[in-house]
Amino acid sequence: MFKGNLNIDLDFFKMKSPLLIGVDISSSSIKMVELSMVDKGNQAYRIERYVIESLPVDTMLDGGIVNLEAVSECLQRGWKRMGTRRRNVALALPATDVITKKIFVAADQREDDLALQVENEASQYIPFSLDEVDLDFQVIHKTLDSSEEVEVLIAASRKEKVEDRVAAALSADLKTIVMDVESYAAQAAFELTLSQLPESGKNQVIALVDIGATVMKINVLHNGESVYTRDQPFGGNQLTQEIHNQFNLSLEESEVAKRSGNLPDNYKADVLQPFCETLAIEVMRAIQFFYTSTQYTEVNYIFIAGGCAVIPGLTEIIASRTQVSTLIVNPFSSMELSSRIIPKQLNLDAPALLIACGLALRSFDPS
Repeated sequence: MFKGNLNIDLDFFKMKSPLLIGVDISSSSIKMVELSMVDKGNQAYRIERYVIESLPVDTMLDGGIVNLEAVSECLQRGWKRMGTRRRNVALALPATDVITKKIFVAADQREDDLALQVENEASQYIPFSLDEVDLDFQVIHKTLDSSEEVEVLIAASRKEKVEDRVAAALSADLKTIVMDVESYAAQAAFELTLSQLPESGKNQVIALVDIGATVMKINVLHNGESVYTRDQPFGGNQLTQEIHNQFNLSLEESEVAKRSGNLPDNYKADVLQPFCETLAIEVMRAIQFFYTSTQYTEVNYIFIAGGCAVIPGLTEIIASRTQVSTLIVNPFSSMELSSRIIPKQLNLDAPALLIACGLALRSFDPS
């Protein structure tokens, strides 16, 4: 989406990119993924390296950077652990920080004329001065009922939202080439997994549920188009908090214990199982909101992503509550693995790497 560095305007949707590291700055950690292409004709990829680096508590707030120095230091540590030479990165903003709008304009315009028309249209939908935002657009396709019009997607974000992330990367000696939107990046990576469904999920309604530390993001897809999105304030931090309450550990110790599984015998029955049941109820509520807000009456598949996705038995609990087939997202399932990758560990980490994988894919956008 955005492309450039602090010294120039950052633009959405620019496609021509050097090889990039996909960097997902989430509320609790930074995930970094590096991919290579092994077969351009078949769009076959290999995962070369990845890393997940924890952020200190209270570094992020509502998707925004509160402690830029902590983010920069985390980026530096992650980059060193990866052992890569690449320094160009693709970052992403939360969807809540980006205003998007689809408009229809006359086809076959010169780029300058189209840009001027988009700017005039954007001023009607953006509640800020255009001087305060980074704005870009992309022609999606011609309308079905008219060859004289094209559909254009406009995207805009407050400059400070963009610049905070770019500055954190710059302080870590990394250069931001692309700024995407988290939901778009997640969808791009998720599409790599559709081959495991009958007819690659054609004509199926699929709910992608990304369970983050503080927010559960739901994106319902139908034939590659997002037909519904919703954020619910529930995530893995609730489990960390329960561990903290039950076992008299600090929040930092609780997070470490949650990841390692080094907890008392009653943890599963008294803490983990109730958390999974509550999470499943939240997913069920999200699906019910989808039904009442759209014309759709059925979801065919639920895919879960995020760090909580690999909790043993969670897919079965969600499937039981929702009566929908539930699977775990793994965007690397059909990729080659470099010798640096430990397959068992990647399987555990893959659901949390969805956005970072989608950002890494921006290295291979056509132009």
